[in-house]
Formats: sequence, structure tokens, C-alpha cells
Amino acid sequence: MTNQEDAAWRGSLLLDEQLCFALYAAQRAVTAAYRPLLDELGLTYPQYLVMMALWERGESTVKELAGALRLDYGTVSPLLKRLEAAGLLSRERSARDERSVQVTLTGRGEQLRERAVTVPGTLFAATGLHGGEVARLREELWRLAERAAEAAGR
Repeated sequence: MTNQEDAAWRGSLLLDEQLCFALYAAQRAVTAAYRPLLDELGLTYPQYLVMMALWERGESTVKELAGALRLDYGTVSPLLKRLEAAGLLSRERSARDERSVQVTLTGRGEQLRERAVTVPGTLFAATGLHGGEVARLREELWRLAERAAEAAGR
């Protein structure tokens, strides 16, 4: 990008030239592509993220899950409540620290993992993305997330 192009881009208020809008549109499209796959599992996309965190980490506290998902406690708690009502996990106060709530997968939650293992590959096949493209895109998005967090003072 030339200095002139860079200067023009920085002052643009055209919607399609906004990084934030491209990210928003991509996020909505990806979530929509996941929807039929997750409907078969009985999960919403945010619930799927919680389940992936638990499949990866095992028993966790609500605080640990919120950190892993980069969400606040108030957003994670209702997700956990719905997943518990569905019989996929259990929550109970820690015996060591009553302020801490432990989250554990149930047998049903563990079994769901076996069905969910095909979801990522199915999505990538549907989008036509290949391993190298996915890795490169993920790396760039994590770098953007890190820089944006720094800019936000986090």
C-alpha cells in the first residue's frame, strides 16, 4: 500500500472498507455455517465453545472457563446453566473455596464429544478452506486480537 492509499484508507467511512465490518460479516457467516452442524448436536455456537473448552481442559472453574473463552462471568454463567439443564455438565461449589464453582462434564457431555469431532472438518470442507489457509488466517486473527486488546488497554 502506498502512502497515498494508506492515508485515503485511514480516513474512509465506506462500510465495505472497514476491518471491523469485514470481521463482523465473516463472524456472522461462519456462525451461520456452523448452525446446521451444531443443531444436530443440540448446541448453539456459544454452547459449542464452552463444550470445546471443557473437552480440552476437563474439570474447570467458571473463572477459568470465562478466561479461556475471553468472556465475562455474567455471559458464561447462563451458558453453563443451559448446558447443565441439558445434562451435559454439572456445576458445584468447590469444597476448598466456596466462592469458586467447579464445572465438570457428565457422561452425556463426554459422549457428545465423539459426535462433535467431525464438525471442524465438515465446516472447512464446506468453505473450501485448506489446512495452510486455515492456519494462516487463524494466526493473523490472533495477532489482530492481541493488538486490538493492547489498543484497548487490556
